[in-house]
Amino acid sequence: MLRYLIQVIDHLLTTGILTALLWAVLVQETGGSGERRKMPALWGCAAGTGGALIIAVLRRTTALISQGFFNLWVLSFAIIFGILHILFLWEVVQKPLRNLPFLQKRLSLAEAIPGYINALFPGALLFYALPTIFLYPTEFALADESIFSTDFLFKFIGFIAGLLAVILTVLALYKTGKGLSPKRLKVLLTAAILVNMCHQLVVIVQFLLARRIIPMIRWVFRLIVAAVNNDSVFFYGLMGISFLLPLTLFITGLRTPISGKNPAERRKIRAGLRTNRRWCLTVAVGFVVSIFSVTVVKAYTERGVELSPAEPMTIAGEEILIPIPQVEDGHLHRFAYYASDGTEVRFIVIKKNEIAYGVGLDACDICGATGYYERKGQVICRLCDVVMNISTIGFKGGCNPVPLAYSLRSGNMVVEIANLENEKVRFK
Repeated sequence: MLRYLIQVIDHLLTTGILTALLWAVLVQETGGSGERRKMPALWGCAAGTGGALIIAVLRRTTALISQGFFNLWVLSFAIIFGILHILFLWEVVQKPLRNLPFLQKRLSLAEAIPGYINALFPGALLFYALPTIFLYPTEFALADESIFSTDFLFKFIGFIAGLLAVILTVLALYKTGKGLSPKRLKVLLTAAILVNMCHQLVVIVQFLLARRIIPMIRWVFRLIVAAVNNDSVFFYGLMGISFLLPLTLFITGLRTPISGKNPAERRKIRAGLRTNRRWCLTVAVGFVVSIFSVTVVKAYTERGVELSPAEPMTIAGEEILIPIPQVEDGHLHRFAYYASDGTEVRFIVIKKNEIAYGVGLDACDICGATGYYERKGQVICRLCDVVMNISTIGFKGGCNPVPLAYSLRSGNMVVEIANLENEKVRFK
C-alpha cells in the first residue's frame, strides 16, 4: 500500500504543480486573448491524457515502446515547449512574430500561436507522467490471484490515496494562485518551469550517457551522478517555489483591511479571506503529506533492504582470483575491492547457466552505485526495485549492472584490477 502511495505522489506531483500554476495564469488573463489560450490548453491536457493512455496500453500489451527512448523524445519536446511557453508568457516574441512577413497578412494565425504553445506544454507534461500512473493498477492487479485479496485491496487503497493527495494539493494550489498578483504568479511559474527543465535535462543526458549516444566525458558524468544522487533537490525546489503562493496569499490576507459600505460587504470580505486561508492550509497539509511520504514513509518501506556483505577473494598481483566453486550455486555473490584512493568498488557474480556467468559492477548507469540484492531467486535493483533478467546480466542496457570483463583460468574467475580502478568514480 505504502509503495504505491509514494510512487504516485513522487511521479505525479511535479506535473500537477506546473499544471496548476499554468491554469492559474490562464484564468487571470482577461479578454479575448485569455479565452483564446484557455481552450487550446484544455484540449492539450485532454490530448496528453489520451495519448498517455494509448502509450500505457502499448507498453502493457506490446514491446513497441522503449521506455528510455520514449522519455528522451517526450522530455526533449517538453523542454522546447517550456522555453517557448516562457517566451510567450512574458510576451518576448509576440511583437517580432507579428512583424514576420509571412504572418503580417495572417494576424489571426500569429495571435493563435500562443494558444498552441499553451496546448503543447501541458500536453507534453501529462503525456510523459501519466502512462506510468495508468499502469500501476495493472501491476498489482496482475500480481494477485484474486482482486478480492487483502494484498490487492491495500495496494488499491495506497494508489487511490496517492491520487487524492495529489489532486487535492493541486486544486488548492490552483485556487491560491488565482488570488495572487499576475506578475508575481508569472515569476513563480517561470521559476518552476526552469527547475523542472533542469531535472528533465538530467534525465535526458543520463540516458544518452548510458546508451553511449554521447561520449563519456568525465566531468559531465560526475555532474550527472551528483544530480541523480540528489534527485530530490529538484522535487523540493519545485515545492518550495510553489509554496510561496499560499504563503504570500496568507500573509496578504492578514494585512487586508476589512472595510465595506455595509455589514453584508464586510461579511463577504471575511468569508473570502476564510476561504483563501483554508486553501492555503490545504496546500500546506498536502505538501507536508507529500514530503513525509517520500522521506519517512519511503525510508520505512525500504528499511529491510540491505546489501549482503562482501565475500572473500584473493588478490594476486594485478588480478583478483575467485574460486569457481564459490560462485557455482546460482545465487548472487558480492565482492569488494578497495581502489588506490581508498574507494570501495563493488562487483557481483551470478551463474546464469551451465556455461556462462553474469559479472558486473554493483552499480548501473541509471541508478548509480545503489547496488543489487537477491529476493526469492531474483536479482533486484535496490533503488528502483526493478527485477533483473538474470540472463542479461553482463550486457549493457537498462538497469543492468555495468558489465565487468572476466576470464576463467585454472579453476578461478579472474578479474583485472585495472578495470575496477577505471570504474572507481562510480562509487564515490
